[in-house]
Amino acid sequence: MAETVLITGASQGIGRETSLLFARKGYNLVLAARQLDRLEALAQEIRAMGVDAIAIPTDVRDPDQVSALADKALQHYGAIDVLINNAGIYMLGPVDKFSLDDWHAVIDTNLWGYIHTIYAFLPHFLERGKGTIVNVGSIGGKVPIPYQTPYTASKYAVTGMTEALHAELEAKGIRVCGIHPNFIKTDLMERAIFRGKDEQDAQQRHDFVANAVKSPLLETPEQVANAIWDAVKHHKSDVLVGSATISKTAYNFFPGLMQWVFRRTFAMRDSS
Repeated sequence: MAETVLITGASQGIGRETSLLFARKGYNLVLAARQLDRLEALAQEIRAMGVDAIAIPTDVRDPDQVSALADKALQHYGAIDVLINNAGIYMLGPVDKFSLDDWHAVIDTNLWGYIHTIYAFLPHFLERGKGTIVNVGSIGGKVPIPYQTPYTASKYAVTGMTEALHAELEAKGIRVCGIHPNFIKTDLMERAIFRGKDEQDAQQRHDFVANAVKSPLLETPEQVANAIWDAVKHHKSDVLVGSATISKTAYNFFPGLMQWVFRRTFAMRDSS
């Protein structure tokens, strides 16, 4: 009998590529994201591969929607073997220019979204005595990056939660893994938030990132998807993807230099 994976943020980027990869490996798919049209298109593409998939529109910030997601997924398949938390928002700008609404937008998605799904599915995993939780983090959860403070705060929280869950749940048969990519070539611009000293500064940050994600030097969503699959298959608990290993090693040995590089890169017109 085929195993089943549930993926949040499945409609694009890392989530989409991970969904297609697990489908090729023979998994049933539960696809969750906010955009039903994209989810349905992906589900149809997966079904054409001869694999079963259902699309359930879900805003992971809403615990009631996540609870309904769990009910529908378990009713349809009977069991979930792998939960992949991937939904997220990127944010860039001077910390004093972010509103509380900005902070909530990133924390509610990047952290609470993960908490909501884990809360919904953990009883199921504990009852079965097995299961795998994959939390897609970021190099921003391993290295403090200036001008990305809300984003970095959310990712450090995810890293800590993931490591604590792994320490607690491994003995109960539940594997928990953190995946930490560097900046990748994906469509993060759709939900990214940019702030600055003024509109021109914010636009400059937007344009910088928009150009950066087009670079052929960046890792791709497919590479992150492969890292997720490898972590699930080989029961890994912590994975730095590609160049994230270089970034983390450089920061370990030269923290002052790396912070200077980050400030020079992301300060833009911020003179402080």
